[in-house]
Amino acid sequence: MKTSSSIRLTLFCLLLVVVLIFGLVVGRQVFLVGNQEPIPAPDLRDFNTYVYDDPRPLTEFTLTNEAGETVTRESLKGRWTFAFVGYTNCPDICPAAMANLRQTDQLLSSELPQPEYLLVSADPEHDTPEKLDAYTGFFGEHFHGLTGDLDTLRALAKSLSAVFVHREVNGELMVDHSGHFALLNPDGELAAVMQPPHNPHNLAEAFKRIYQWAKANRDRVSS
Repeated sequence: MKTSSSIRLTLFCLLLVVVLIFGLVVGRQVFLVGNQEPIPAPDLRDFNTYVYDDPRPLTEFTLTNEAGETVTRESLKGRWTFAFVGYTNCPDICPAAMANLRQTDQLLSSELPQPEYLLVSADPEHDTPEKLDAYTGFFGEHFHGLTGDLDTLRALAKSLSAVFVHREVNGELMVDHSGHFALLNPDGELAAVMQPPHNPHNLAEAFKRIYQWAKANRDRVSS
C-alpha cells in the first residue's frame, strides 16, 4: 500500500515538473516575442543625415496650405514627408533646396512609398496660399506649402529642429533660416534631419535606408 502511494506521489511530482518546465518555455517565448529590442537607427553620417532612435512628435498646430485648406499635425499622418523651412522670396537657398528635392523625387525607386515635400513658410506676411501654390506647383504635384500665424510657424519650425529670424536690409525684409530637411514618418513624427550640402542621390539613398529600418522595426513588433 505504501509502495503504491509512493509511486503515485513520484508520478505526480514528475508531472508537476514537466508542466512547470513547459510553462517556463512557453512563457519565455511569449516574453521574447513581445519584448524584442528595436533595431538601432542606421548610421547615415556619410549622407549628412541623423536618424532618431525614437522619432520626436511635432508640436500641435493649425495652419493653411497652398490650396487654402486647414492643416493640422494629424494631416501629416499616413505618409512620409520631407519638410523644409523657407520662403518664396528667398533668393538662393530655397530654390536650390527645392530643386534638390525635385531631383530626389525623380531618383526614388518605385518600390518606395511616395513622399510629400512641404515648404513651411518663414515669411507668412508675403507667402499667401496663392503665392505658395504658384511656387510649390513649379516643382511638382507632390510639393505643398504651409503658411499662417507667425508664432505658430516658429513653433512648428522649432519642432522640426529649425529656426528662422527676420531682419531688414536697406528697407527690405530678409529671412535667415535653417537649411536642413526634416524627414517626417507616417505617424507625423520627426524621424531624421538631413543637413546640407544636399546631394539628391544621397537623399534618395538615405530615405530608402530609413524607410527600410522603420519597416523592419514595425515588422518585428507585429510578428
